[in-house]
Amino acid sequence: MTTTRPDLDPELRELLADMPLMSQLSQEVLAQLRRLPSTPVDSLLAHRSVDRREITVPVKDGAPMPLSVFSPAHTDHITAAPCIYWMHGGGMVMGDRFSQIDIPLEWLDEFGAVVVSVDYRLAPEATGTTLVDDCYQGLLWVAEHAAELGIDPGRIVVAGASAGGGLAAGVTLLARDLGTPAIAAQLLICPMLDHRNTSISSYQYSDGPGVWTREMNEFGWRCVLGDLTDDQVPACVSPALADDLSGLPTTYIDTGSAEVFRDEDTDFATRIWAAGGQAELHVWAGGFHGFDALYPQAHISATARRTRTDWLARVLNSAA
Repeated sequence: MTTTRPDLDPELRELLADMPLMSQLSQEVLAQLRRLPSTPVDSLLAHRSVDRREITVPVKDGAPMPLSVFSPAHTDHITAAPCIYWMHGGGMVMGDRFSQIDIPLEWLDEFGAVVVSVDYRLAPEATGTTLVDDCYQGLLWVAEHAAELGIDPGRIVVAGASAGGGLAAGVTLLARDLGTPAIAAQLLICPMLDHRNTSISSYQYSDGPGVWTREMNEFGWRCVLGDLTDDQVPACVSPALADDLSGLPTTYIDTGSAEVFRDEDTDFATRIWAAGGQAELHVWAGGFHGFDALYPQAHISATARRTRTDWLARVLNSAA
């Protein structure tokens, strides 16, 4: 397999040069990473006029699952707001509901959206369909309580980054197949879609550069799949396995040209088009995995985030 690969964006390369990187994950390293402090959400809310609610909902097996609900303060609730249902990244093995929360909070600012972030259980403690089922059960709760939350049930957007993007795709497949709830759109940021890890881009970035390598991806998927064999993996867990991508809501996918998930993400968009669906795909030249979350100040990151927001504005306006 070729080791020739697209280079990093020059500005990103310079920024990344000062960051300590690793190419492997293990249970010991994961334990250390999990001890790092969570995203300081209070500082993100300090300059915003936001009402915050912490809610615990029971999921499929009765376990309690936290949801954080962020709503624009001082609204009259006469006009129901759009909702961004957010699933965080972290390779399905780390992170929490505040990870990358700055991304959907920008949409609260821009559109007056209610942001709901779900604290799904993590692998390897949770395996198989548990993670995606947690996210789906949280979405059902949000849809059932839309009036109480001031949400327009016709403008619920599922969104996530990396592992969260893969979970968002899995939740959308479940909602389609089960017939509920209605999802207006799915927004998938560098989504983790394919447990097989055999694409050209996966091999190109087996040792970096960037923050997520082929080897780390293999570790994450092993943790999620547990004892499942390849022929037992359901499409809601590894959405690239879905034979049928018809009937999905309008979809936004973005990824970097210099990252592991590039090919599985572009293939997913291509297959949505082949099934007659609507998808918007952006492959950011020189972007590594999660570049816009890690370095939002970079020119390419600001452009990617603005492009996403512009797409969301069109989707929410058409659904109003």
